Amino acid sequence: MLTNLFEKLRGQLIVSAQAQANEPLHGAMHMVAMARAAIEGGAAGLRCEGPADIEAIRAAVGVPLIGLWKVAPGGVCITPTFEAARAVVAAGADIVAIDATMRERPVPVHALIRYIQETLQRPVMADVSNLEEGIAAVASGADCVGPTLSGYTGGPVPTEPDWDLLTGLLASVSVPVVMEGRIWEPIQAARALRQGAWAVVVGSAITRPQLITRRFTTAIQSP
Repeated sequence: MLTNLFEKLRGQLIVSAQAQANEPLHGAMHMVAMARAAIEGGAAGLRCEGPADIEAIRAAVGVPLIGLWKVAPGGVCITPTFEAARAVVAAGADIVAIDATMRERPVPVHALIRYIQETLQRPVMADVSNLEEGIAAVASGADCVGPTLSGYTGGPVPTEPDWDLLTGLLASVSVPVVMEGRIWEPIQAARALRQGAWAVVVGSAITRPQLITRRFTTAIQSP
């Protein structure tokens, strides 16, 4: 189900424009402004969360949208059900991102992928946390895969991108690998593409001003 959408994103930056309910920029109005700013800066695509934000962003921009819906806190929350996937597509997503980890989940990965592809007629991005999950997701039919959830399925969260997982995925799967996760510097985004990533997703370093500010305040307050 590799479509021309993926060609539009090849070698490009995708900006993740998301803000949860407890964040200052939460709300479709803010995310639309963020999306427009990202495109003005050269982003070729967007990754956005929740039907309300997706619908508003879809009405405002024409670039490919990777849509998801975090329907529950903790655990498997990224578009985990048929209903969540249907809502994301109805809102205007071109590609549906799902949690494809091997954690306990409401719907098996292979069934969710098939539903999105066959019933909703959309390609699937599988967010994984390790190489085994990435290989399994592709075997289940995922159209692309990303190490999005590396470091977020238990234990301390690393500070650096998972370069080893990117390398492993590139060597092990035949679908596009979209690098995502803890990309804070432009040089890191460029490195991901040089290593062979199909595209690179950057979120917090661009769209979460409170976290960007904290990096500065932490640095200047350090002895």
